[in-house]
Amino acid sequence: MLGPLLRFLSACGGAWQTSPTPHAPAPPADSSAEGRDGLLWWRDIARCAAGDLSAALVQANQVLEDQCRLHSAPPLGTVLGLFDGHAGHRASRFACDHFVTHLRDAASGPQGVTEDAIRNAFAATEGAFIAEVSRQFETQPDVATVGACCLVGVVHDRTLFVANLGDSRAVLGKKVGRGNGQIVAEQLSSEHNANMEDVRQELMAEHPDDPQIVALKHGVWRVKGIIQVSRSLGDAYLKDSKFNTELIKPKFRVSEPFSRPIMSADPSIVSRSLQPSDCFIIFASDGLWEHLSNQEAVEIVHSNQRAVRFHSTHHHCPLIQMLVI
Repeated sequence: MLGPLLRFLSACGGAWQTSPTPHAPAPPADSSAEGRDGLLWWRDIARCAAGDLSAALVQANQVLEDQCRLHSAPPLGTVLGLFDGHAGHRASRFACDHFVTHLRDAASGPQGVTEDAIRNAFAATEGAFIAEVSRQFETQPDVATVGACCLVGVVHDRTLFVANLGDSRAVLGKKVGRGNGQIVAEQLSSEHNANMEDVRQELMAEHPDDPQIVALKHGVWRVKGIIQVSRSLGDAYLKDSKFNTELIKPKFRVSEPFSRPIMSADPSIVSRSLQPSDCFIIFASDGLWEHLSNQEAVEIVHSNQRAVRFHSTHHHCPLIQMLVI
């Protein structure tokens, strides 16, 4: 597996709104080459307000469940969204299609893009999707069991915001030392996977009356023995018991009744001012991080990145690498 991953990472060089699906919009006029190699797809260096971007994707499922999106225009700045679907593509496609609109609405006030605006955009996207589930549940009950991990990065006025639901990850590559220096990895996002001890502790603290809130199943910790992540968009059957009925497939059904949501759609959000030493950011879903450490991924991208840099008014903007696997 490492061979294809090395080709996958070294193929990347820029990205915006991108997906090799029939629903993807036409590429912008200033984008450069696109390529395929079997199930590996990539799009080369493209420019946006925040710097230079690239995208790559390895399709692992028969139906592509991962979606990614870039919006780069005032007043939001540059918005990168990576939406990793599970149990189907409908939640990830919904988030990809609607999140930027909700963020634009949430950031329309005098303060513009803030952590609260991003949080409100997540809540509005979640609310709209759950409303869609309610409308379709009687005829299409499977819509209640689809979900998506959501990783969003926003570069606004040289401030970087990273918001996450689930176990995708944003990793910064930055230089330390003088001259060429050394490239080091800094993880920017918090993850919500039940295999992490702190996530299990958080779940148990939030559900003190439920001894089965996390369970070890086939060597993997899962929420209610079903799903690995504790936060997501969608997964309505784990957020409202009215969707946890005989209409959904037995493998998803929670056997005991519940009165409060088992999962959350509240993202963890961090913000930081971009520095001249910040070289690039990798946004990738969990499939990449199962095979490479943060430092390994950063070193591969650093050794293969193109010598292209977009000049801002003040100093270099970082090269943002957006990777999906």
